Amino acid sequence: MDTSQSRPVRTYPHGVPCWVDTEQPDVDAALAFYGALFGWEFEDRLPPGTGERYVVASLGGLDVAAVASGTGVPEWITYVAVDDVDASSRGVPDLGGEVLDGPTTIGPPGRMTSVRDPQGATFRLWQPGTRVGAQRVNEPGTWNFSVLHTPDVARALHFYGPLLGWEVDPELGAGMARVQGYGDHLARTVYPEIDANQEGAPPGFRDVVAGVVEDGGPAHHAVVFSVADRDAAAEAAERAGATVLSAEVGEWTREVTVRDPQGAVLTLSQFTPPEGF
Repeated sequence: MDTSQSRPVRTYPHGVPCWVDTEQPDVDAALAFYGALFGWEFEDRLPPGTGERYVVASLGGLDVAAVASGTGVPEWITYVAVDDVDASSRGVPDLGGEVLDGPTTIGPPGRMTSVRDPQGATFRLWQPGTRVGAQRVNEPGTWNFSVLHTPDVARALHFYGPLLGWEVDPELGAGMARVQGYGDHLARTVYPEIDANQEGAPPGFRDVVAGVVEDGGPAHHAVVFSVADRDAAAEAAERAGATVLSAEVGEWTREVTVRDPQGAVLTLSQFTPPEGF
């Protein structure tokens, strides 16, 4: 059922991850894989003859992610909303990061720049125009979360804090970054029931926007998608040509990380809250 006309537009304040896409050498093969895995429908958003493709995926008529043509290593890329991409880009070098390209206007959808943080994780800053960001999230078949894996959390926050307003609150435990006021924004817009649904959660949980975890491997922003059943999703991914890399069971989730047929890595996460939550 197309629910696009029955929901308010989801908007993203400064510092909140807002969109994900994957760059792939064979776009049609990627569409076949992700369509089978998540039930997505697709629409090319670039005119024919440009030599490039940007295909937006939707679920129930609402934009959820995109697949783009690319010649580099296939990967999933996280976009973070900013009020002024030019001003934010100018601040990146002073914080030890690097602007890789842009800022560039992508027509009416918005304006963006690609950034590498001081420890090597890449992501994009997005100043929205007509494309505000993902319009359906945290449901099976949609983007759930992005997690910064970094060798030094404290050093990372010296970059992401001033640039995006990220904070790690000890009361929330390790691994969660928040932007003050995000929960209030959700309550005013698309999620008025946030406090009732999160009753009993630690103070500040309503402001969580991303994960930040210490990891000795290369720094990167991992992309997590919600699924109804982790094991079934893993089997479906394997049938479609993916490789299972790891699986994990936590207090709140059951997750599996896979490499898609062209090499992009993503995590599939089933929400399994404790009994009585």
